[in-house]
Amino acid sequence: MPIKFDKLFDLMREKGLTTYKIRKNKIISEGTLQKLRENGTVSTESIAALCAALDCQPGDIIEYVPADEQN
Repeated sequence: MPIKFDKLFDLMREKGLTTYKIRKNKIISEGTLQKLRENGTVSTESIAALCAALDCQPGDIIEYVPADEQN
């Protein structure tokens, strides 16, 4: 998939937002967290919830990588 979420996990570490806190506060589901770890498809609602929790913009947590640059 040409969308990567590495920036999300970096920002989470920087701001102290753990996956435990995400699950505890029901920001997004465990299934969605797993999709993010695998750079899978997630809804814009999930992206919005993470942006609200991290006080950031979608571009701060998502990176587009063209197919010819992958791997």
